[in-house]
Amino acid sequence: MKRNARDNHRVSPAEQDYLEAIYELIESKGYAKAVEIAQRLELKGPSVTRMIQKLSRNGYLTYEKYRGLTLTRTGRAAASDMQRRHRLIRKFLIELGVDARTADADAEGMEHHISPKTLKCLARWLEVRKR
Repeated sequence: MKRNARDNHRVSPAEQDYLEAIYELIESKGYAKAVEIAQRLELKGPSVTRMIQKLSRNGYLTYEKYRGLTLTRTGRAAASDMQRRHRLIRKFLIELGVDARTADADAEGMEHHISPKTLKCLARWLEVRKR
């Protein structure tokens, strides 16, 4: 799991899911609000609010009550890394013959636990297959 260099905080799988959802909302709409995050992650509002506050304290996002939030540079980097992990794992599973829906669901869990070394090998293998 990645660490926030500022405070040596380990990013949990739940935090990674939030960062990825926030990143995707900002990319598609230009902003993210707690209610939208709750809908996307199928969670209750109070849980989302607590996690937003935690992510803000740990330096991943800037939160203004009733206005929405933005990711910090650290938050964007973590979210972008999670998306990259998801895409690589999903693509690899599809190459193995797994259907797209299952590959997407499996990649969601695997992206949190795959080592950087294994991910690098997957990326290299996929690049070789593309040639």
